[in-house]
Amino acid sequence: MSANTRTGRTRGTGGFSEEERAAMKERAAELKKEATRGRGDKAAAAERDVLSKIAEMEPSDRAVAERIHAIVTTSAPELSPKLWYGQPAYARDGKVVCFFRSGHHDKEPYSTLGFTKEANFADDSGLWPTSFAVAELSEKAAKTITALVTKAVS
Repeated sequence: MSANTRTGRTRGTGGFSEEERAAMKERAAELKKEATRGRGDKAAAAERDVLSKIAEMEPSDRAVAERIHAIVTTSAPELSPKLWYGQPAYARDGKVVCFFRSGHHDKEPYSTLGFTKEANFADDSGLWPTSFAVAELSEKAAKTITALVTKAVS
């Protein structure tokens, strides 16, 4: 299967897939919404947006997203929940540190927990994690996520 087929692009068009265009539109709407909110209401409203998005997910993704949300908000309270390309994310000073992508939304057999360059993972090895597939959240996986998030904000 070619990269174009997997991403939903039609061969030869070179354009964005419907899913990519929808994500860009969602991100533009998120930025507009953030800009129009009052300063005091932004954090509470952003968290409501994230919880609402999680509630809309398929049951299996919702269960994982709810646990990841709880882990992140408990182990890294300095991160603020926000939507990022239509999916839950957690930011410090407005910059996303980690995010969750629904597998059903992305038409993948697993969801993704990802980290951006804002995460404190870089070391002298030149190798660090940027994303993890999450099919289910065992206790061992929850402990790993807690450690990763704690390290990301250290």
